[in-house]
Amino acid sequence: MFEYDVIVVGGGHAGCEAARICAVMGARTLLVTMDMTKLAQMSCNPAMGGIAKGQIVREIDALGGMSGLITDRSMIQFRMLNRSKGPAMWSPRAQCDRMLFTKEWRKSLENTDNLHIWQEQAVKLLIEDNSVIGIQTAFETKFRSKAVILTNGTFLNGLMHVGFKNIIGGRSGDQASVGLSEQLLSIGFSVERMKTGTSARLDGRSIDFKRMIEQKGDEKPKTFSYSGISVKIEEQMSCFIVHTNDEVHEELRKGLEFSPLFTGRIKGRGPRYCPSIEDKIVTFKDKNAHQLFIEPEGRETNEYYINGFSSSLPLEVQIKALRKIEGLENVEIFRPGYAIEYDFFQPTQLNHTLETKRIRNLYFAGQINGTTGYEEAAAQGLIAGINAVLKINNKEGFIMGREESYIGVLIDDLVTKGVDEPYRMFTSRAEYRILLRQDNADERLTRSGETLGTINKERIKSLDQKEEMTEEIINFLNITKCTPEQINDFLKENETSEISQKVKAISIATRPQVELKKFLEKLDGVEYLKYYRSGREEEISESAEIRIKYEGYIQREKIIADKISRLEDLKIPEDIVYSELMSISTEGRQKLTRIKPRSIGQASRISGVSPSDVNILLMYLGR
Repeated sequence: MFEYDVIVVGGGHAGCEAARICAVMGARTLLVTMDMTKLAQMSCNPAMGGIAKGQIVREIDALGGMSGLITDRSMIQFRMLNRSKGPAMWSPRAQCDRMLFTKEWRKSLENTDNLHIWQEQAVKLLIEDNSVIGIQTAFETKFRSKAVILTNGTFLNGLMHVGFKNIIGGRSGDQASVGLSEQLLSIGFSVERMKTGTSARLDGRSIDFKRMIEQKGDEKPKTFSYSGISVKIEEQMSCFIVHTNDEVHEELRKGLEFSPLFTGRIKGRGPRYCPSIEDKIVTFKDKNAHQLFIEPEGRETNEYYINGFSSSLPLEVQIKALRKIEGLENVEIFRPGYAIEYDFFQPTQLNHTLETKRIRNLYFAGQINGTTGYEEAAAQGLIAGINAVLKINNKEGFIMGREESYIGVLIDDLVTKGVDEPYRMFTSRAEYRILLRQDNADERLTRSGETLGTINKERIKSLDQKEEMTEEIINFLNITKCTPEQINDFLKENETSEISQKVKAISIATRPQVELKKFLEKLDGVEYLKYYRSGREEEISESAEIRIKYEGYIQREKIIADKISRLEDLKIPEDIVYSELMSISTEGRQKLTRIKPRSIGQASRISGVSPSDVNILLMYLGR
């Protein structure tokens, strides 16, 4: 029997992040995957980031994960979304070369010390005295370990649907994983079914791009990683916008009687916010057009992804409908869209460390927990990996609060509330999104990474410099005064009121029409700042500008977060017997017994636990 500290099962985004971080933290780690050529495969659209998801990628990077760096190395287009809104809503998004993304992940993993890879299917957990001690593979090879992290994605008893035809598999071209669900069910875990889907892949040679709306990347692409490595994208590739129409919808309606979704053949719950195209035309029957995006899969392929056209309708229906879209009249496809059903485990069966409550040293991460999206999966893998290493070294678990990160919100939502559809992160899920911006993930989390041993000294030095230079700019603006002669032409150009006497530069910097970087160039003495010619002018000026213009909002949100966090500090004893607290409602006792919240704060977020139930708990704790 081969022996390791940690075994990670599954080579998707969660598994890759988990395996690498375990190895970086010094654990002898084994990554078990069914196909080494598809590590961190982009099974759906070839993109990373987006609304709230971009913030998660930045947080992963700030803690020492790899998703940001891999994205930077493989991006073919970058866009900062929501620039017209406040900075709390800005979200970086990148189109990636799908094949290069996987290649870069494999290169990274194969060159990580302490990390070994084994290509085979894991079919059984080895368990003794309610603790996992390893796994067994399809060829009955046994691997022993101190902890196991399951990141099986959509592979657990996966079943793919195209019309009434279905195929057992974890994704197109890959076999399903069998055995683990059945074993965990027999142990007492609750196993449920979820559904997701993907769209057809188009042959770019058959697309008339001239009839579509071109969507180019930003002129100045940014990086996802805080590592300081610049990104230079040679000729960003464009995406294209198209729309469905009444003819498309009519073709789709003809196929509804053969839809596995509407005829009850699919039992799993699908994502409400990202429905299939057939679901859209039924749910929004009064809408005569839906926006779609044609996205390149890479530089060295003609394959394109059609975002927004996920479908499990029969092949001939998909093709006929696609050919009614402007620019796709002669389209050819590489493969059809399909729906996939798979097993997942209600995440309320987990602690905040992502360790299961039922079996010690067993962790779940990714779609196995009912989430969807590469970014959400990668974040869970990172946290599960960190906590597995901490646990086997008898150290306290690493748990982030909702006021610290989107990852903290994600995990707290999962283990406290559970899921009734595939969970996707949105900015609206975070109470403190002004604090959880994409620009300050390093300031929020990198020092935690230093403590954990996942961040190198260069990253800390870079963070120190950023904070120092940002503070230097703010101090400079506070002591510098502007004269009308010096600044009025600039103010007029930017369509903001001119000044009639000397004013502090900081008062000009707070104006929404004034871009700080350009304003600083008008001030005497700026050339003596460390910021000047640092090579990080864009990053530092943006950081300072957000702090200056949103200081009041930031401080107000910090005060609220501090008040709420006091409830998180009120820990609930692990041995509490809720069934004996008869003053709590029946539903409240049942939910508290099942979820076992670690704090009053978590208890207050459980659906079915009323404010009066929380008050009784406070009284019980002597508060």
